[in-house]
Amino acid sequence: MDEVGARVGRLLDEFGAPQADVAWLLCDRHPAGRTALTVAQGPGSVTTWTYGELGEASRRVAAVLAGAGVGRGDRVATVMGKSADLVAVVLGIWRLGAVYTPLFTAFASEAIGSRLTDAGAVLVVADDDQLAKVPDGPWSVLVAGTDATDGLQARMAAENPGGITSVPVGGDGALVHMFTSGTTGKPKGVVHPVRYVAGWQGYLEFGLGVRADSTFWSGADPGWAYGLYTAIVAPLAAGVPTILLRGGFSPETTWDLLHELAVTDYAAAPTVYRGLRASAVTIPAGLALQRLSSAGEPLTPEVNEWAEQALGLRVHDHYGQTELGMPIGFPHHPQLEVPVRSGAMGVALPGWTMTVLDEDRDVPAPPGKSGRLAVVVAESPFMTFHGYVGGVGADRFRAEGAYFLTGDLASIDSDGVIRFSSRDDDVIIMAGYRIGPFDIESTLLRHPAVDECAVVGAPDQVRGEVVEAFVVLARDTAGSDDLVAELQQWVKTGYAAHAYPRRIHFVDALPKTPSGKIQRAQLRRDRAAASGL
Repeated sequence: MDEVGARVGRLLDEFGAPQADVAWLLCDRHPAGRTALTVAQGPGSVTTWTYGELGEASRRVAAVLAGAGVGRGDRVATVMGKSADLVAVVLGIWRLGAVYTPLFTAFASEAIGSRLTDAGAVLVVADDDQLAKVPDGPWSVLVAGTDATDGLQARMAAENPGGITSVPVGGDGALVHMFTSGTTGKPKGVVHPVRYVAGWQGYLEFGLGVRADSTFWSGADPGWAYGLYTAIVAPLAAGVPTILLRGGFSPETTWDLLHELAVTDYAAAPTVYRGLRASAVTIPAGLALQRLSSAGEPLTPEVNEWAEQALGLRVHDHYGQTELGMPIGFPHHPQLEVPVRSGAMGVALPGWTMTVLDEDRDVPAPPGKSGRLAVVVAESPFMTFHGYVGGVGADRFRAEGAYFLTGDLASIDSDGVIRFSSRDDDVIIMAGYRIGPFDIESTLLRHPAVDECAVVGAPDQVRGEVVEAFVVLARDTAGSDDLVAELQQWVKTGYAAHAYPRRIHFVDALPKTPSGKIQRAQLRRDRAAASGL
């Protein structure tokens, strides 16, 4: 354990240094000929990029951005799919000392526009097939994925990157400006410093167990924190080749690529493993898999029942948040491994100390008793979060800042194993995506047929949870299957394609508190009772 503690210290020293240079840490310090990235269109269609090639491409991106007036501290966003272009753009942003704002490609125009406005973005890089969703605003727009003369690729080709030198912003310099999923209100802005990367490289090594000789693939989308850091940032920092698959998930493609690329370490949301389990596709012989990991939602027991039988491996569950990184999990690191326990989240990972506070008082609860899961701030050197942009959410820091409440309820046994109980907020976790009800409700309320509505999560065998909406219709409006389909498409178009309500219930009224607040928890209880769950 002394060796692990020393490693935590070295990572903090690297990424927290006063002259920390992101482009150097993630790219330039590695041998130019080493493979950095593999991009797969599908089986048999694979392209590799070296660190030298990524360095050259990102310098050209930086030159284009600098020519557009981007400088240190400016917020630059992307609406881009998984590609080498995306990686080059992100590195190019950081070369200039600018701050990166990732946006999920399933977002609709309003969701993109509100985040661009709240971040104060000065420029957006959007793939050609995403361009129509970027609204007009004070930001400029650069189009990627096209041969147009004013597109990103043409401008990169015309640039001379020789004059581009990376800007060292230091460990406390801003790295990303991201947004939470939004639970009881608008998604909240989170700005993380460069030293935040130390915790993610620590997670790559300790939690995922990725080694120098690993072939690593994180199937998560880089539009969200877990995908950005596990699929791009942490492996680049560690000098371990990473894999990006263009397009969505399919069991056939996943099995084929796991075999073709001889993947040893695979990380994905539990819904991916459930999809593989449910598929009739034959598992290829001769897989190189050694370590399986999951994150994004609680891992249900049937996944490991299948994985042990089909693959001879157990999936190690991990837990994290945009605000924190990854503080909990069943580590793969050989010095840290503990037996995987069904229904448990894992143990506190190196660089983190977790506790459970009493439900009513800001003091640790006894072992085994359910309470409020919290970070012990002073004993968690990987923690860099001090509050949301604008100062909201201060009540999540308790006992004069000694603890940070995660928003989840859990228990910790005498061995330090943490068991998830429930969430104490209204976030919906579907297929690894954290979905807040606020944006969906706001979108539904703009439809002329909707008078009131509430959105909750409902259990689903494959996705873990799905979105359900309870809708009070406007006067003289009748519910119908056609209206359900219309409202679903309304959310897809007006908010995000992945977050539409799978089921819509038309009701006469919504349960409310005496002060008029909608009681989503009551809706969940009523639904569970009606379903016999």
